[in-house]
Amino acid sequence: MVKHSSRIELKQSAYKNNINFIRKKIGEHAIVSSVVKANAYGHGIRTFVPMAEKCGVNHFSVASSFEAEEVMSVCSPSSRIMIMGIIYEEDIPWAIENDIEFFVYNIERLPKTLAAAKKVGKAAKVHIEVETGANRTGLPQKDFLKVLTFLKKHEEHIVFEGLCTHFGGAESIANQFKIDMQHKRYKAFLKQCREKKILPNIRHIACSAAALAMEDTVYDMVRIGVAQYGFWPSPDIYFAHLHETNKKSDNSLKRIFTWKTDIMDIRDVEQGEFIGYGTSFQATHKMTIAVMPLGYSNGYPRALSNRGFVLIHGKKAPIVGLINMNLFMVDITHIKEAELGDEVVLIGRQNNNVINVSSFTNSTQLLNNEMLSRLPAAIPRTVVR
Repeated sequence: MVKHSSRIELKQSAYKNNINFIRKKIGEHAIVSSVVKANAYGHGIRTFVPMAEKCGVNHFSVASSFEAEEVMSVCSPSSRIMIMGIIYEEDIPWAIENDIEFFVYNIERLPKTLAAAKKVGKAAKVHIEVETGANRTGLPQKDFLKVLTFLKKHEEHIVFEGLCTHFGGAESIANQFKIDMQHKRYKAFLKQCREKKILPNIRHIACSAAALAMEDTVYDMVRIGVAQYGFWPSPDIYFAHLHETNKKSDNSLKRIFTWKTDIMDIRDVEQGEFIGYGTSFQATHKMTIAVMPLGYSNGYPRALSNRGFVLIHGKKAPIVGLINMNLFMVDITHIKEAELGDEVVLIGRQNNNVINVSSFTNSTQLLNNEMLSRLPAAIPRTVVR
């Protein structure tokens, strides 16, 4: 089998650690829904989902029916899949047929869901997403009673699986007043459900940030994205945890992701010579450089030109020159033992040194999630212990 120019390894033991930590935080009763949208935040749906199932996770949240189909192709029959984002009308019968749950955030979707359920001969499982203040997707208050009446009338064909909302910015303490307001509005929707005597099977509003820092937002299920992959949602959430546990530092969440490549070529460069395209880097002394077989087309940010690092033999090798579409160069003058074909760590640990995703994101103005989710699906992912 031909090899790709880089590879990603996912550490099973680190994931197990993260899930145990999250469960400890949220308690035993709440379902952990693993958010695997954006190709499992770049970790790779097909590799990651079986890995999560090994740790007892059997509920997966995605952003589209396309992603739901991808999860379905690798998950066990007992696992559940929930579409939080777009599901095209023509895909609704497919979702119902395959027991895939989906969000409903406008009233027009319900008659179409009813028609599809009758046609398939099976009940649809819907989560009513309500608007509480993020003003993104969510059913407005004015339509809610009509929706409850509709659900009550057609409960044979539509299961009221969940009532949910999405917090707009739970990771920042500065947004706390907004999150409190959203939670209060959500409780008002729940009250209407009780008054109408039609209750959802599952109540869920908490993302990673809320689940880790706001105990009162943990209902029947939490939707965990970034935290399960070993990232604190923000410094605010990390410091809130330190304050709560009275610790100075904490490595409870462990990164499960390592990205590697190999040295493609090694060459000597004379003083005064330019390296790579243009004149962005000129050798100030005689140098030895190593060529990496990937670039911005492989998800390696061009903004790291002349400022990023890789690890070779556990030592940091600085990037010299511009990152190209599928090549970039690093200075290995100080790494005498480097040889052609040596393993290179782009993100992750090698010996006692580490390159975090944050070292990319600080330099490139990308979010952690943005950086990871842009990694091409073609890069092979494998699970290691």
